[in-house]
Amino acid sequence: MPDKPRYSRVSDILDLAIFMSSKLQGITIKDIEERYNVSRRTAERMRDSLTCIFPSVDEIETDDTQKHWGFINYSISQFVTFTPKEVANIEQCQRRTTNKEMKEELGKTVEKIKAFNRKHETSLENNIELYMQTEGYAVRQMPQYKISIEALEVIRDAVQHSKVVTGIYHDKKRTIEPLGMIYGEKIYLVAREKAKGDGIYNYLLHKFQDLKLTDKTFDKGDFDLQAYTNLSFGVYHGEVLDVKLSFTPDLAEEASKFNFHPTQKGKFEKDGSYTLTFKASGSREIIWHVFKWGAGCKILSPKSLKDEYKKYLEENLRNY
Repeated sequence: MPDKPRYSRVSDILDLAIFMSSKLQGITIKDIEERYNVSRRTAERMRDSLTCIFPSVDEIETDDTQKHWGFINYSISQFVTFTPKEVANIEQCQRRTTNKEMKEELGKTVEKIKAFNRKHETSLENNIELYMQTEGYAVRQMPQYKISIEALEVIRDAVQHSKVVTGIYHDKKRTIEPLGMIYGEKIYLVAREKAKGDGIYNYLLHKFQDLKLTDKTFDKGDFDLQAYTNLSFGVYHGEVLDVKLSFTPDLAEEASKFNFHPTQKGKFEKDGSYTLTFKASGSREIIWHVFKWGAGCKILSPKSLKDEYKKYLEENLRNY
């Protein structure tokens, strides 16, 4: 694997310092390889260079079989600043959210960042305003759901410390083991509910009431939230399907640049059309997405998904 040219080394070392200090359990040599696209030998050199510059970098004990390195104090914070574009990105997220409490929390986060950068406050504010004026967003039609910051904090605490939570869901008291949250048009809580067995379920967070953190802990096992979300198209989970879609030549170029799913693979056919394949569950969300592409997108397989799509179209046509 080729190493990066020398001119990028200094910026990479500084970026590595920030990256390392952001991780409570430190980072591994493999993390450095993947982030900077370098060989293992170069990754080790980068780590060694960092330890020479920052004596506070040391090996951190973890349950992992790999060695982790990180900062044993937060001296790196004096070197961290936020660019106007980075702050503007957060403000854009604040604009786009439909959750009032989340909007307020993001606003407070931006205020803290600006206070952190107070030495450059005037130029920072001016530059942020320029970004905000030139970067708009389309209004999305979607329902708004009220979720209190207190409820979010309960779930975040529970996920971080593997603690059991109780709450009311669909008028029934539940005892759940939170594993993570998935953000989309709605916020879904991914959790186990022992009363139902060892399965993993998605709950609409806004439908919970009276969420309370308990002192009881649970074992997450080998659960990986990213791997879990990669199994689905959207947030719905079920049978994993081998999906194959075909896009007409006039949509082929656009479809080839579209991010459908982490497992996607695509190719251009001789007639100019584009064939896309991926593995995912959530047939209803797949159907909704296919519908957005109109007649230019066709489901080739599986047959069960084609049949479900035809039924979906027929049911909707009956209303007209």
